[in-house]
Order: sequence, then C-alpha cells, then structure tokens
Amino acid sequence: MDLSVVAVIVPCYKVKKQICDVIDQIPEAVGHIYCIDDACPEQSGLHIQNSCERKNLTVLFNENNQGVGGAVLGGYFRAQQDGYQIAVKVDGDGQMNPSILERFVQPIMSGEADYTKGNRFFFIEDVEQMPKARLIGNIGLSFLSKLSSGYWQVFDPTNGYTAIHLSILDHLQPHKLDKRYFFESDILMRLNISRCIVLDVPMRAIYADERSNLNIFHSLLIFPFLHGKNFFKRIAYSYFLRDFTIASIYMIMGSILSLFGSVFGISQWVYSSSTGVFASSGTVMLAGLSLLLGIQFLIAAIHFDIQNIPPQPLNRRLSKRN
Repeated sequence: MDLSVVAVIVPCYKVKKQICDVIDQIPEAVGHIYCIDDACPEQSGLHIQNSCERKNLTVLFNENNQGVGGAVLGGYFRAQQDGYQIAVKVDGDGQMNPSILERFVQPIMSGEADYTKGNRFFFIEDVEQMPKARLIGNIGLSFLSKLSSGYWQVFDPTNGYTAIHLSILDHLQPHKLDKRYFFESDILMRLNISRCIVLDVPMRAIYADERSNLNIFHSLLIFPFLHGKNFFKRIAYSYFLRDFTIASIYMIMGSILSLFGSVFGISQWVYSSSTGVFASSGTVMLAGLSLLLGIQFLIAAIHFDIQNIPPQPLNRRLSKRN
C-alpha cells in the first residue's frame, strides 16, 4: 500500500503530555503529518517543534481556537493544497492507535469508500471496559446519528478516528460544517447528501488518565437538537430538492395521515370526556385507521432510506468525469 499519498491530521488542544508518543506511532511511510495547534494553552505546537523528531511534519498554528472541526478542516485544506489524496485524522490524546491507519486507508484506496471511521463497539470485551457514561451516551447518540445522517449501518458517530478522500471535500460544503464537537456527526449528514459511501472500521480505544474536552452532559442536551435539525435538512435535500422518489410520497402520506389520525382522535376523546357522549365506531375507525396507515407509510419510508445506498463512491464517479 502506497502511503505516500496519505496525510495525517492531528488536532492539538491540551495534549502536550501525549502528543509526541502519538506522532512516534504514525507509520514512517505516510506522506506528511500536519499537527494543528488550536490556540492550545499548553503550547502543544511549540512542544512538538522542540521535542518531536519527524522530517515529514508541519505544525500549523491557529491564532484563535477554532474547535476540533475547525482545526481538522484547516488540516484538510492544507493537505489538499499540498497534493495529498487521502487525509487520516487522529486525535492527539493517545486514545487512538496511529499504527493501524492502513485499515482506514485501504477501503478508500481500493475504491470501496469515500470516508471511513472507527467503531469502538465492535469488540464486546472493549465495550465492557468502556466508561458507563460514555457507553450510554454513545448508544443514544448513535441512534440519533442514524436518523440524521441516513447511514443506518454506521455506529459510534462521535469517533474521531477517520479517513477521507480529499477529492470529495469541496462537495461537502465545508464552510457549513459544525466547527466544534458536533463535527464528526455533522460531516456524516453532508456525506449522505453528496451520496458518499461510509464504512466503519473496527478498532480498540485506549483509555488511560487523559481527560476528554467534550462535556458528555452538555452533548446529551445539545446534540439531540442538532441531530433533529440535520434530519430535516437531509430529508428535504435528499427526497424533495435533489430527488423525488416513492419514499417522498410515503413521507408525505405518512405525515398527513399520522397527524390527522392523532389530532382527530385526541379531539374526539376530549369531546367525549367532556360531554359524556361516546364516540361512534365510525369515528374510532377513522382515527385509528388513519393513524395505522400513516405509521405504515412512515415505516416504508424508513425501509427505503435504509436501503438507499449509492452504487459506488463519489471519488470514483468524480475520477470518471475527469
């Protein structure tokens, strides 16, 4: 495997203790390593320049903190500008094993995927060792991510170990991507809209004494709202603006019938409760049948969405055009 076309992006924020060990584990064969000092209060960038010995290493400095998404995008753009084809993003906190990055690159190089990401839930023994708060949070957020992104086969959306074919970057509207911790989930929605193929890569996480900068409780409050927003964006773009399929009709009919059945049924129940007059069997049937049909239409739409997988990666389709 030719890793000379691969750039490694390492966002650095409060990782001074672990960063040199992370860099040392990155395979020597990669084309280049870009470490982004995201206005780190520990001056991780200067520490890298003074302590880490790698010839193919460049430290980029952000004057103001851009967030993990902003730092990663800065690395992507620089790698793209320097002519690299694939970018692998590895966190600098030591929770990821950089030596396995070939697993992330191989599906992209072989034309199977546009984007790969880690999945820490593949090995049962690792799940048992995962901190309980992180486990519960990831399960909930993973389901919300399936809804918002449309990648029903993908799990562990907050996993930051990723690889991307840089030819698709401009098609993701990077200026609209979330620049903070929702970045990994937000980019999945953009990948789906662009009809990209995403694959999970089983991996083992490393939990030591490092502290995550992500506030779990804050994310559990904010992420559901952001996922809901992305869900409606994706549905609007994929099924009503860029295309109109049988699933679009299912969604329209399902929404109308479910809403009508619910509102009509509740209003009749309230009327019956307040007047003491029982609703007729026809009224009950109308409300119940409308609601059941609506749910069936929505289930059919979800089934279509699950099966709606692009035939080939976007980067291959773009190369054929050129």
